[in-house]
Amino acid sequence: MRETAERLCRFRTDPGAEARIGAVIEGERVVDLTHVGVGSLADVLDREDPVAHLRLLRGSEDGIAVSEVTLLPPVERHEVWAAGVTYLRSKSARMEESDFSATAYDRVYDAERPEIFFKSVGEKVVGPDSHVGIRADARWSVPEPELALVMNAHGRLVGCTIGNDMSSRDIEGENLLYLPQAKVYDHSCSLGPWITLATDEAAIREWTIGVRIARAGEEVFSGETSIDQIKRTFADLTDHLWRSQHFPHGVVLLTGTGVVPDESFTLAANDRVTITISGIGTLENTVAVV
Repeated sequence: MRETAERLCRFRTDPGAEARIGAVIEGERVVDLTHVGVGSLADVLDREDPVAHLRLLRGSEDGIAVSEVTLLPPVERHEVWAAGVTYLRSKSARMEESDFSATAYDRVYDAERPEIFFKSVGEKVVGPDSHVGIRADARWSVPEPELALVMNAHGRLVGCTIGNDMSSRDIEGENLLYLPQAKVYDHSCSLGPWITLATDEAAIREWTIGVRIARAGEEVFSGETSIDQIKRTFADLTDHLWRSQHFPHGVVLLTGTGVVPDESFTLAANDRVTITISGIGTLENTVAVV
């Protein structure tokens, strides 16, 4: 059966070429929207009906194979924020990091106000097949596979993408005040491969999210969970994010992770991290020390 989901991407055709905006057809082909005047993601996402507008723009063109282009992170001047302790497993993992932090994580899981923190500016986000980083001064580093909600400049949820919220768990566990250093550093945020223009929370909650980590070609960790395990509603998370601030270029919100390796595992250089969300696709990155 033909897929009906509309997908929007950033890509380039050659290493030195400028970024272009494309419509992704069935996850296999890209229609270049430059010739119809689309110069940015906002040209589609800020429309009243992004799905209908994208369908009109791409028409019946077949496009070119995804394998023939380089996909870029599907953000431009967006800010990227993240919500923490939204899954029960995430709460348990964060409590395991340190007795000092355990009470705080336990309380925020049940609190009215969620934990929301800044993650990255758009210019620092990496995309598919780029390197994600582990800090040189960290001993315990993990990927955090997450559903990422994409909002336009008007505060409307317009789609979703896949996020990898790289984390230095030993640094965060040492002291809660070290959270920014554990979360915000070069190559610490990966997004992609594209934006799926989906906004129905009930449908999105039927998706699964999984991660596989390979080392020298051998699987060293894998896990999967359901998006429905996110405790808070999307409206609750986005409402708190937009309180007392605005995002003139749009914003991406990572919604937390429910798949966390235990304390015996840490990432190493050249590990391959593959994250799959059933309603979106797959995001793959190789690990590098930064």
